[in-house]
Amino acid sequence: MLIHRRLLLSSRLFLLTKRMAGHLSAGLQKYDKDEENHKLQDETPRTHLETDAIHVGQEPERWPGQAVVPPISMATTFKQLEPGKPLLYEYSRCGNPTRQCLEECLASLEKAKYALTFSSGLGASTTLMFMLKSGDHIVSIDDVYGGTGRLFRRCMAQMGVESSFVDMSTDPSSVAKHLKPTTRLVWIETPTNPLLKLADIERISSVVHEYDPKIMVLVDNTFATAFYQRPLALGADLVLHSLTKYMNGHSDVVMGCLMMNNEELYKQLSFLQYAIGAVPSPFDCYLVNRGLKTLAVRMRQHMTSGLRIAKYLEAHQHVERVIYPPLESHPQHALYKKQMSGFSGMISVYLKGDEVEKSQRFLKHLKLFTTAESLGGYESLIELPAVMTHASVPEEHRRLLGITDGLVRISVGLEDVRDLIDDIEAALQFAFSDKNEK
Repeated sequence: MLIHRRLLLSSRLFLLTKRMAGHLSAGLQKYDKDEENHKLQDETPRTHLETDAIHVGQEPERWPGQAVVPPISMATTFKQLEPGKPLLYEYSRCGNPTRQCLEECLASLEKAKYALTFSSGLGASTTLMFMLKSGDHIVSIDDVYGGTGRLFRRCMAQMGVESSFVDMSTDPSSVAKHLKPTTRLVWIETPTNPLLKLADIERISSVVHEYDPKIMVLVDNTFATAFYQRPLALGADLVLHSLTKYMNGHSDVVMGCLMMNNEELYKQLSFLQYAIGAVPSPFDCYLVNRGLKTLAVRMRQHMTSGLRIAKYLEAHQHVERVIYPPLESHPQHALYKKQMSGFSGMISVYLKGDEVEKSQRFLKHLKLFTTAESLGGYESLIELPAVMTHASVPEEHRRLLGITDGLVRISVGLEDVRDLIDDIEAALQFAFSDKNEK
C-alpha cells in the first residue's frame, strides 16, 4: 500500500512538473527558459491589465486539486528527489510557489518579462544598490521619496557612491549635464513625492542612453501604478514599486518589487535577491496577489474621488494652491496627458499662511482622514511631509523644494467622496477660525 501511494505521488509530481514547466520563471529556479517556452509566450494573445491581474500566474493547473486561488506555501525547504537536484524549488529564500505566482502576475501588469519581489520598497532599492561600487555615481530626481534620499545621502555616500539631485521636471535634456563617466544609475520618480512633479520618462531615457547605453534608468512608479503609467514602454530599464501602497491597496503589507525586460539585469538582480535575502514572506505574497485583483477598480475610484476633491480645494478660500496632475492648472498637465492615462488619489495642498499651527489644527480636526504616513490604501490618509515622511530631508533642501509647513499631502481613499469633502470643510473652517486661533 505504501509503495503504491509513493508511486501515485511520484506520478502526480511528474504531471505537476510538466504542467508548471511552461509557467515557471526559470531564473528563480536556476534554469534558463528554453526557446519553446519563449515562443509559446510570444504567441499568447495580448490581454488587458484587468484580465492579467486575475489570471496570469494563477492557473489552477499548477496545483494538485486545481485550486482556483493559489495556495499559500509556507514551506521553507523542499524535498530533493536526488541530492543536489531539486525538482522545482530548493529553499524558500531563492524560490517559493506563492512568490512565483505574484511575480508572474506583477510582470504582466507592467508588460515586463521579469519581476522580483522584496521585503519592502527600500529592500528592493537597497538590493539594487549592490550593483554599484565605490566611485560610482547616481543621478536622482530632486523631489525624491524621503527614504530613497536618505538611502543615497546617508548610506550609499558611506560606501563611496556619489549622488546628484537634479530637477528633471523643467528641462529633461538638462539631465545630460549631470551625467559623468562614473554614472551608473539615473533614478526617476514620477509623479514625485510629495510635490507631484512629472518627469518625461521617454525623453530622459533617450538622453541617458544616448550618453551611455549601459547606464540604468529606473522609474519609481508607486504613485501612478502600472494601471496609469508604463515606464518600460517609454524606454526605462527598470521599474520600482512600493507594493505597500496602491498595488496592494489594503495597508496590511510592506513589500517592494523591481521589474525589467533585460535578461542580464534580471539574472544579476535575481542572484542579489537570493544572496542578500530581502525577500517577502509567502503570506505577504498571497495578500498582495489578492490585492492586485481589484487594482483597476480601486484606481478608477481613487482618481474619480481625487479629482473631485482637488477641484473643490482649488476653489477654497483657505487654500493657496493645489497640486494634482489631472488638473489643468498643473504646470505639466500636457506631459501628464502624454505619458499617463490617469492618476491616483494623491493630492498635495498648500494652506494659506504657511503656518505649522494651522496645518496641525486642520489635521487634528479631521474625523475621516487618518493622520498617518504611507498612502494608497482604501482608507483616506493625510500627513504633513515637513515633519513626517520628509523630516529626514535637510531643512534647507526641503525649503528649496517647496516642502513647507503649510504643505499637506492627502491620500484619498474609497469612502464616499461627499463625506470626505464635508470632513475637509469642517476641519478647514476650524483651523482658520479666529476664535479657535486665539
